[in-house]
Amino acid sequence: MMVDSILQALALLGGLGVTVGVVLAAASKIFYVYIDPKILAVEDALPGANCGGCGLPGCSANAEAIVAGRAAPNSCVAAGPEVAEAIAGVLGVSVEAKEPDIAAAGCYYGVQDADTRYLYDGMNDCRAAALLGGGMKVCTIGCLGLGTCARACPFNAITMGSKGLPVVDEVKCTGCGTCERVCPKAIINLTSVTRRILKEYLSEECTTPCQRACPAGINIREYLHRAAEGDYRGSVQVIKERNPFPTVIGRICPRPCEDQCRRQYVDEPVAINHVKRFVADVEKESGKRIQPFKAPETGRRIAVVGGGVEGLSAAFFSARLGHSPVVYEAGAQMGGLLRSAISRYRLSHDILDWDIEGILEMGVEARLNQAMGRDFTVADLLKEDFETVFLASGGWDSRLARGETKVLQSAFAGAYLLIDLIRFGRQDDPGVTVHAHTVIMGGGKLVVEAAEICQRRGASTVTVLLRESRENAPLTPEDLSVLENRNVTVVFNAGIVRLEGEEDRLTTVAWADLDTRETTVVPTGALVMAAGRFPELIFARTVPETETTDDEAVPEGPLIWNAVPPYKNADASRDIGLFAPGDVITDYSGAIKAIAAGRRAAASIHQMLYGMTPDAPEKICTQDDLIQNVDAVDAVAPTVRHIMPVVPPRDLDREGQLEMGLSEEAARAEAARCLQCGLICYEHTEKATEIQDLRKSA
Repeated sequence: MMVDSILQALALLGGLGVTVGVVLAAASKIFYVYIDPKILAVEDALPGANCGGCGLPGCSANAEAIVAGRAAPNSCVAAGPEVAEAIAGVLGVSVEAKEPDIAAAGCYYGVQDADTRYLYDGMNDCRAAALLGGGMKVCTIGCLGLGTCARACPFNAITMGSKGLPVVDEVKCTGCGTCERVCPKAIINLTSVTRRILKEYLSEECTTPCQRACPAGINIREYLHRAAEGDYRGSVQVIKERNPFPTVIGRICPRPCEDQCRRQYVDEPVAINHVKRFVADVEKESGKRIQPFKAPETGRRIAVVGGGVEGLSAAFFSARLGHSPVVYEAGAQMGGLLRSAISRYRLSHDILDWDIEGILEMGVEARLNQAMGRDFTVADLLKEDFETVFLASGGWDSRLARGETKVLQSAFAGAYLLIDLIRFGRQDDPGVTVHAHTVIMGGGKLVVEAAEICQRRGASTVTVLLRESRENAPLTPEDLSVLENRNVTVVFNAGIVRLEGEEDRLTTVAWADLDTRETTVVPTGALVMAAGRFPELIFARTVPETETTDDEAVPEGPLIWNAVPPYKNADASRDIGLFAPGDVITDYSGAIKAIAAGRRAAASIHQMLYGMTPDAPEKICTQDDLIQNVDAVDAVAPTVRHIMPVVPPRDLDREGQLEMGLSEEAARAEAARCLQCGLICYEHTEKATEIQDLRKSA
């Protein structure tokens, strides 16, 4: 009996064990969590410090972020370059040198210096104060000053300074981004050479009126502050962060910044550009060039076609991003319209050459007397191991200055300006070679004649793309009827967003509906553009899907390329397609705008090199944005604006320049007139006097 009971118990236990085993086996299948072997391999390569310096909660999280592409192989601050190389080997990529990220505050006035004192009802955390009514009574953007970023920093690299603003110890800062994540106002952010070049001002940031009005986005407040202190080299370096032509622009800028200067509410705007000229001239007269900071070399080669202001600016900023740009200029000298279209009394060639030499010293190579179409093509450059080719060849204005209007020009395969098609087409010039499939972009009334010329020269399919709607198109019903009778297709509300080609042939044009953003691709061998210049385009080699990123040989075959425009300026950032309302259709009205376009081109090229589509930030600051501002200032004493002295007419030929420049005393006094504005804050006269007295006593 006892034996039977034991056997029953054993059978019961055995059955229970089998049942548990089956359940556990099923559970392991159901609840099994797959771990990517790459993540395990990356985590094994990491030192296991779990210090949080990467900005993530431990090495496991960092390993996942690295494999997912959210963090770089060298993101671990506790590891050396050999660890980064090992991780890169796991991922099958290479590691490029990268300048360190450093946290930097973006607010100028602490709460004790602001006009209105803010009470936080006993709160001691910025995030909590921000949730309660934004934490501010007046300024919606300024620093809350409660020091949450300092307490969150895992390396004690941030302290709250005497102004109630965060102060970063650059030696201790690892760029982990913890402070950036806990700040509810985006006051403190990571910055670096690359970040500063790529940066566009956002509507949620503290910016000054003059800075927002400057097309190049120069930090005017800071360079005036340094000039007033007598730090002329530092002032020039701040200017060159956004402007590689300070000596030139100091003489010819239309000065939109001065129109927005808050001193106009008291007396007259600060002579911002005169101060720029003074500090730039100090640099030139010293013979010791001042260069802004530059990112580590990447080894990536970039070709820039056109040695005018935009092309040189694009090359300058590309070099600062660590790339290796080469500028191809059709003429014997660079400078574009600055050299040929401006009176020597305003801009002498030695001034222009000084700034151009500074651009070349940044690491830009120049190849003169090299014309697109005559000496090389886009395909030639891409085969020469340039990763991208940027087209900044200028337009009709530049050709007039060079005396080349009698020569048919094509910036790239199959591309013509409408004016050339009409002029040379009327003469049946054999140089005009259209394709069976031809696209005409824009054109107004001349579209009818242009379509007729294309058909007469052998085009079987002609498509006209107009950015306007049918109701707003520059064509009359009679014009449309003529085009329809000739079997010409007219597409309204369309913008070209991409070109594609093979070797030296244009093959397709992609256009998008401006409302729906739906893209249509049409076969095209010739593109005619109704504008005064060829559009800015970035050409890159199209990598077929069959190509690999490992050591296997790249399959041989014809060169396939694509071309896209750089992202647009702030006021047109949401527009798409070539020749949008904010795009330039003739040469620039101001060199400062061309400089800004060159920086955007360099930023777009940089994005493309790293697999991104050129695009502006979502919250980019535009002239139409409603941003906090003031329409009056208090407690500011009037001071006299310093006038630029000019040469008497009788001495003009001997002096060689019309404006003589400010004296050092006048330049420093003029720079001191700056109110050192924040978003809505500014320096009262009494406060400025106190600061000056403290500086003298020190």
